[in-house]
Amino acid sequence: MVFSSLIFLWLFLPIVFCTYFVVKDQFKNVLLLVMSLIFYAWGEPRYVALMIIVVLINWIFGMAIEKSLAHRKLFLIGDIIINLAILAYFKYYNFFVEIVNGMVTDSLTPRNIVLPIGISFFTFQILSYIIDLYRGKYMAQKNIINLALYISFFPQLIAGPIVRYSDIDKQIAHRDITYEKVALGIRRFIYGLGKKVIISNT
Repeated sequence: MVFSSLIFLWLFLPIVFCTYFVVKDQFKNVLLLVMSLIFYAWGEPRYVALMIIVVLINWIFGMAIEKSLAHRKLFLIGDIIINLAILAYFKYYNFFVEIVNGMVTDSLTPRNIVLPIGISFFTFQILSYIIDLYRGKYMAQKNIINLALYISFFPQLIAGPIVRYSDIDKQIAHRDITYEKVALGIRRFIYGLGKKVIISNT
């Protein structure tokens, strides 16, 4: 699903927008997370589980980094290795197989690997959260729903930009919504949609 598609403009976005103002405040992040996972599943449903696993891994490592004084750096390195290994597997496994087969042996078999949409964006976004957490810029996010929303939020999930956690951590917990801000957001979206459809798509 892309932002200029009819299914997004006439179904997904209106449902999210209207439902957001109906549900109670304590459920707004749950709603946004569920809709973000649906948005992601629209393109690659089998990789939603991968994203959930990645969120869980980084939530655990984030808590460990904050609580452990003696092994903080070890947890940081371990988390970085896991995240980069997942990214490298999907992006470079077959490339590595071709190199090895060409130089050493022909015994390795390439796999039919479909690259998860936006994996580079959410991987480096996760790493920015973990690294800044290690540097002491903020406390670890205890609420796994909020952390999952930060990682999977649909407006920037598949096309970026990479958002630093420190830029939006307060907005994840509490958002000040006014008519003026809603109008500004709609106007910015219309401008961006116009540029996408009229200039970029052509």
